[in-house]
Amino acid sequence: MDEESPDPPFQHSYKGLFDEGGRKYENALVPIEERDLPVIDLSRLDDDDEGGVEREECKREIAMASREWGFFQVVNHGISREILEEMRQEQVKVFKRAFREKVSAGLLAGSYRWGTPSATCLSQLSWSEAFHVPLADISGLGGLTSLSSTMEQFATTVSNLAQKLAEILAEKMGHKSTFFKENCLPNTCYLRMNRYPPCPIADEVFGLMPHTDSDFLTILHQDEIGGLQLVKDGKWIAVKPNPEALIINIGDLFQAWSNGVYRSVEHRVVTNKLVERFSTAYFFCPSYDTMIQSCVEPSIYKSFSFGEFRKQVQEDVKRFGNKIGLPRFLV
Repeated sequence: MDEESPDPPFQHSYKGLFDEGGRKYENALVPIEERDLPVIDLSRLDDDDEGGVEREECKREIAMASREWGFFQVVNHGISREILEEMRQEQVKVFKRAFREKVSAGLLAGSYRWGTPSATCLSQLSWSEAFHVPLADISGLGGLTSLSSTMEQFATTVSNLAQKLAEILAEKMGHKSTFFKENCLPNTCYLRMNRYPPCPIADEVFGLMPHTDSDFLTILHQDEIGGLQLVKDGKWIAVKPNPEALIINIGDLFQAWSNGVYRSVEHRVVTNKLVERFSTAYFFCPSYDTMIQSCVEPSIYKSFSFGEFRKQVQEDVKRFGNKIGLPRFLV
């Protein structure tokens, strides 16, 4: 193993899984259709003409995409191209450090992770590395001041966008809710920087295995490489990259809060034999003791705290190798 290589030692550390071999995952053999996600221009939210017709139409589209797709893209979102570009450059820099340096606890407050420790077969292995940083820790990233100030700028602007979208989605359920302002505070949310190194067996291993997100909303900035796929109408589809847009997806907590109206959809990242891929995700989360209950009665889900939900997910991953999620909390 090359001491100075930035790449995690997947094949060395998971040798047992590679020796057993894998099989091409079901869709590696089926051509996957590439689709554009719904694109929503958020500049229309500032429209005050004719009684705000454009503004109301924009809100309606956000709610409709959240019901029908669980995913959508936003343009004119208020996060400058400079911040996104800087974020990307800083991210590339930190990921290009030697693996041994990234794995040492001091870098980025010990937030580095790679692979899938619980994997029992190749299809459960995620061929990726990430820094999963609580927003509360960003200012304390000693020695990485330019990365931490860029992350802080990015997180502040994206937090505002997440609050705005959550309020619109609540309003479209008939709730002028202060719930998100009170419970999803900057210090309860997370920023995750991802890198997907080139993978020699790209049709056997995922970059990120199929999952749903355990939050209210995720806001994703990705590069032009592509690889994100999601389930639409029972089939996997590939998302066409759009460098101008941010991708928004509904998480499990919003599905529970909306009583199943807004959909938390299974998605995954496929690997690429030749090129690496980068993305940054912002997870809009409440504190662990926040109670999640449906805003509609009768509810199809029991009420639960975010902490209970996370604990159940971790137990299931340990036991079964994958998350079960909301079905555990059906009434």
